[in-house]
Amino acid sequence: MAEKASDDTIITRSSNFTCGVVEGFYGRPWTTEQRKDLFQKLKKWGMDSYVYAPKDDYKHRAYWRELYTVEEAEHLTGLITAAKENGLQFYYALSPGLDITYSSAKEVSALKRKLDQVSQFGCSAFALLFDDIEPEMSSADKEVFQSFAHAQVSVSNEVYQHLNQPRFMVCPTEYCAARAVPNVSSSEYLNTLGSKLLPEIDIMWTGPKVVSRVMTLESIEEITEVMRRPPVLWDNLHANDYDQKRVFLGPYSWRSPELIAKLRGVMTNPNCEYGPNFVGIHTLAQWSRCNLDGKRDLSLNDSVSADIKLETETEDGGMGEDIPSNLTPNMYHPRRALHNAINDWLFEFSRPKQAWGPIMKPQPVIPIPIPVPILPSINTCMSLTTTTTTASCSSLTPQTVATSSNSFPALSTGIECQPLNPPNTSQLQTLAEVCSTVPIATENLPLMPITAPVMNSLASESKIVALPPMATPLPLPITVSLSSVPAGSIPLPLPLPMQGASTCEPMDCNPTPNGSPAHLAKTAASSTEDIAMAENGSGNSGNVLGNGSSTAMQVDSTDFSSNFQATSSNMVVESPHERDSERGEDNGSENLNEMPEKAPMTYEDVALLCDLFYLPFEHGSGGTQILHDFNWLKTHAHVVCRNHPSNGCSSDVSEEAMKNPEVQEWFDRATKLNDMTKAVNQLFTKLTNCPNRELLHEIYPYIWDARGIISTLNSYVKWLGCGNFPHVIGNFTLGNFTWFSKGWKETFMSGEHEPWVFRGGLIADLQRLLPVDSCTDLFLYKSPEVPSNKVYDIRPANILTDQHHIRSVCQSMYSSSCDLDPLPDLTTDRFLGCLLQTEQLVCMVVEDEVEVVGYTLAALNAKQFYTQMKTDFIPSMQTKYPVSESQYNLSSVQQERIGWFHSYDLEVPEQILSSHPGTINCGIVPSVQDPSALKRLVVCTLTAMRANGCFGVHTAIKSSDLVSLELYNRLGFVDLNPGYSSLYVILGRTF
Repeated sequence: MAEKASDDTIITRSSNFTCGVVEGFYGRPWTTEQRKDLFQKLKKWGMDSYVYAPKDDYKHRAYWRELYTVEEAEHLTGLITAAKENGLQFYYALSPGLDITYSSAKEVSALKRKLDQVSQFGCSAFALLFDDIEPEMSSADKEVFQSFAHAQVSVSNEVYQHLNQPRFMVCPTEYCAARAVPNVSSSEYLNTLGSKLLPEIDIMWTGPKVVSRVMTLESIEEITEVMRRPPVLWDNLHANDYDQKRVFLGPYSWRSPELIAKLRGVMTNPNCEYGPNFVGIHTLAQWSRCNLDGKRDLSLNDSVSADIKLETETEDGGMGEDIPSNLTPNMYHPRRALHNAINDWLFEFSRPKQAWGPIMKPQPVIPIPIPVPILPSINTCMSLTTTTTTASCSSLTPQTVATSSNSFPALSTGIECQPLNPPNTSQLQTLAEVCSTVPIATENLPLMPITAPVMNSLASESKIVALPPMATPLPLPITVSLSSVPAGSIPLPLPLPMQGASTCEPMDCNPTPNGSPAHLAKTAASSTEDIAMAENGSGNSGNVLGNGSSTAMQVDSTDFSSNFQATSSNMVVESPHERDSERGEDNGSENLNEMPEKAPMTYEDVALLCDLFYLPFEHGSGGTQILHDFNWLKTHAHVVCRNHPSNGCSSDVSEEAMKNPEVQEWFDRATKLNDMTKAVNQLFTKLTNCPNRELLHEIYPYIWDARGIISTLNSYVKWLGCGNFPHVIGNFTLGNFTWFSKGWKETFMSGEHEPWVFRGGLIADLQRLLPVDSCTDLFLYKSPEVPSNKVYDIRPANILTDQHHIRSVCQSMYSSSCDLDPLPDLTTDRFLGCLLQTEQLVCMVVEDEVEVVGYTLAALNAKQFYTQMKTDFIPSMQTKYPVSESQYNLSSVQQERIGWFHSYDLEVPEQILSSHPGTINCGIVPSVQDPSALKRLVVCTLTAMRANGCFGVHTAIKSSDLVSLELYNRLGFVDLNPGYSSLYVILGRTF
């Protein structure tokens, strides 16, 4: 048990509260230029500290022993000087824990030598970080030290004394309550640190979890007692290095200002992207300067509030807690703080800045879904950590999950199953059933290679140099705790380790190596290439598929390269010519081309941006409004059902139908969603045109992805408005495990689970509302490397008016140089003819600002379609294109297409027609380079087919038709009957 600390042994230094930023994330570090800009902002906002600790800056962690070169020393000295000029305490941090031998005098001397060098640069504050390492000592250390904690204490105290007792911080290996073994009060490690570490050394702490939703006074008092000093809070609330799909633009929340008196300080570890951190840091500054005693500091102009309340959703998705009208000026409220921050942030968008390098987040590629059960709160505790060992299950059987390319066995769980009191038979049975089919991860994980490069942020003012990646295999830690959730058994998407992949957490994104990179043969360490700017271009971009979940920051794995370096050391992301040409493009989305080309960002635009990317455990009001509006429209779509075949034709609502108040309400809410879509499109265009290209490049992949999914939802609603589906549509479109599933939202907002359990955030929740649970691969695409305001919109097609557009797209895909008169319709008759005449057809098109550029035609009843082909269409084509014509001045391609009509003998097996009852044809003009355009179009079409009770689709393609085979392969279609025919391949997929 923990030793009770007496009052005189607890060092209370709240009167000297420090507040600032720790650059402690994984991925691409900030540049020297960005750090100096940060220092100016911290001074302006009344903050006082900065901690240099970028995990992937190679002389901070991977190569911590190496001294700085003259050039690097100049940059680091410049940073230290700039911090002093702005009244900031610059903490230089090292992370030696990967491979240091604590008992080696040589190793400790290397550590002292490195810090001595930095001290000569003018640095007077330091930190040693022992986070994200294996808590095991080497054999040599075991002979000297009683425990791992004693080893760290010895080195920390010795270095602190060697440096003449400067300002000094230590980040422990057990840096949050979830990692304390067995818990905070009984942790031998934490108690040793508290009792043995010199009292003047501050200890960093992330709270209850790695990313803590709420910080309570009780939890801070508990760790203060154990560590004999108030902690410095390393706050990961705005950290986003664990999820490529999320960036956090919401205010500093869920921390009462009463904590200020109980803490030594707060250092926020924010988004990887520098510019988007404006709101998070600005609102933290407001929070840190409020006065709980009601005495206003007249030197402050902030309007802040100590009132932190639970902001719960109203029925229609709005936020129930708005800014109270009775707040005193010296009190903190997150929404008022956000309002202040947005007003100040507006200037940054109009501030001309050039983009130099990428944001590269250390996200792995995980190609298959592995749902993890989140179960009823009946005193159950299921954990993948070493801190909790009980689970409410009778047996857990290792299973094998197969992927398209490989399979791997689940590892033994190590979870002890104990009876609960009182037991709940039905809930326990649910748990047992889920556990028996879901692989569970433990600490005994296989070795994974590191694929990310080590980087150097001290080689240039504005660039980041990429060094060769480490080649040694590294063990992969993973820690996720699942416990105490609301009623309802919901499998959640959780990334588990796979061959060639790794799992990322804010302070645990890189595995721990068996040996230091310094002990490896170094290769090409003199590389000076700047990393190319593409948010999704890194080879370790992540995705998690399946069961209605979505990917991290969705990337089409077939489109990106694993090369982390650009082709030039002087590479500029976009030239002025490229930027101007992009700005000059019209935007064909909902009258956006009527907007002035360079309209500046407004408060409303930035507020919407923050709402779409809010906080780890809550969505902003705008985002939740979209969720609720779309779900309501989908749920109540039956009121506009027409109950008749449409032949793919959209139509307006009749005056008679609009007299029905339910129908009127449905279309009013559809208009509301359409207006929100327009607002997002307008935000997207304004942002693309803003002068601050650096900020644009950092935000663009997120807003591009959000705009795409919101536009897709709106397109589907437009199709629903045509009413071409059965009254029982609700039986087909519920979807699995959405925001509105029982317990999902409550579990997400509870903070009981680390946020990477809910990978993808709002964008993933929006995607899950489309009832195509097994088609999440269609949400994998790479954003444009150079930001463009060119967008593609989807709408229901009208065969009568759009047929010539569809035929034109088909011609562009399959035409040859010989496809001229006298047979102008041959190509489209061959590939589209019968579908254009089919009843029960779902037809959609995608268009840019000028014309239709893609289409999908899907027959809901393939059996009926093939009957029509044989009895009607093929005979008519044989008459239209007699064989004799193929002998006169026709190309071989034309002759082959005419011959197809006369030799047609396709017989699709009955089992395929049963499991995949629909058939589809899709196409897009070759000039469209955006892979998301066709994928979103197909998603809309499959969703519409599902609304009609069709859950599988196929297409029969000639083996020689390489264009079609490649197209459908990219869309995730697979061979349903390998070896079926030497002439045809039948591709299909379910949804």
